Amino acid sequence: MFKLKKMKAKTYKILLLGLLSMLGVDLIGQENLKAYLQIAADNNPGLKATFNEYMAAMEKVPQVGTLPNPNIAFGYFVQPVETRVGPQEWRFNIAQSFPWFGLLAAKEDVATEMANAKYELFENTKSNLFFEVKTAYYNYYFIEKAIEITERNIEILEVFKRLSLVKIEAGNASTVDELRVELELNDLKNQLALFADTKYALQVKFNNLLNRDDLSQIVIPDVLWQEELPQDKLDMLSEIYASNHQIKSIEHKLNAFLNQEEVAKKEGLPKFNIGLNYTVVGENPSSTASDNGNDAFLFPSVGISIPLYRKKYKALIKEAQYFQEMEENKKEDKKNTLSTIYESTHKDFNDGSRRISLNAKQSKIDKKVLDILITSYSTNARDFEEVLRIERQLLMYDLAYQKALTDKNAAVAFIQYLLGK
Repeated sequence: MFKLKKMKAKTYKILLLGLLSMLGVDLIGQENLKAYLQIAADNNPGLKATFNEYMAAMEKVPQVGTLPNPNIAFGYFVQPVETRVGPQEWRFNIAQSFPWFGLLAAKEDVATEMANAKYELFENTKSNLFFEVKTAYYNYYFIEKAIEITERNIEILEVFKRLSLVKIEAGNASTVDELRVELELNDLKNQLALFADTKYALQVKFNNLLNRDDLSQIVIPDVLWQEELPQDKLDMLSEIYASNHQIKSIEHKLNAFLNQEEVAKKEGLPKFNIGLNYTVVGENPSSTASDNGNDAFLFPSVGISIPLYRKKYKALIKEAQYFQEMEENKKEDKKNTLSTIYESTHKDFNDGSRRISLNAKQSKIDKKVLDILITSYSTNARDFEEVLRIERQLLMYDLAYQKALTDKNAAVAFIQYLLGK
């Protein structure tokens, strides 16, 4: 009887822990997750790589917005050219080309929009990293809880085993009862070993996302909080269309190709050249001219480059227009894809909510059934197989409850990724 009371006390303790896990909200756990997200943002090498890609793209802006290099020429007369004011000894020429008005600014706009597209891809990479960190954190929480629940069930089975031995010694039960408990224990211990291996793999994955030591400790809450979503699905989808970084990147590329069309048009307009010539003149001993020996200086010399072959520029314009159409199609396709993904993820969110409620309810009922069966077995040694089945079912409900929590939060985390958060 003492063993029975002890076993019931342990069962009630498990019930209390389960009830607390259903009702509690660990705010400290949420703060821990925020801290981990910040560490990932600061340390993840993949995120740093995409940021450097954006910074490199920004350096394109001053490159395309600068005038072409001036041309400088120097000539030396091997045989000086005699003029009225003296022999020409060497000549210096400098010329600068100027594109059509607004061409450089249009090129800068193209490079800026392309860089902005890279920035949105960087932000998308960060959002995806946050999603991966959150799901890895939730999965690690689940495996920790799975280990705790399995260990508690092993303890309960050990009590069942001792109880069955007492009943066998008293001649009130069969040896088969003990063997059935052994079978259950062996299965649970094997499952516990698998959970331990999975825990290590998840720990390594999580810490790699944060770019820190594989065995760094991961602090999880006693109770996983439940993330929620606004009720209006249409508003949520509209917000995704407006905030998603992949769509924003496509929009920047579209703007870039609109500016590229303007560049192509201006490339087909005339270019101007302004230069100066300076000629060094020696003195003519036989000349009495007042400007004898004075250097010759010509400024400005003005030229114009006329693009006569129009086929090239027409092709450049058509190319930019095709690229615009391509980005418009990409945007529409991306919106369709996001709509499909969102509906599927929202379904997972609703399913997680239902499973949380269902498994909490089922677990509560199962515990009552288990208490009744334990009492029945302790008095008349009947229904021991049913006791083990219900105990196994209770384990299943407890694990399913924790899995539903993590699945629901993972669904919210993915929708937050779609929102660019």
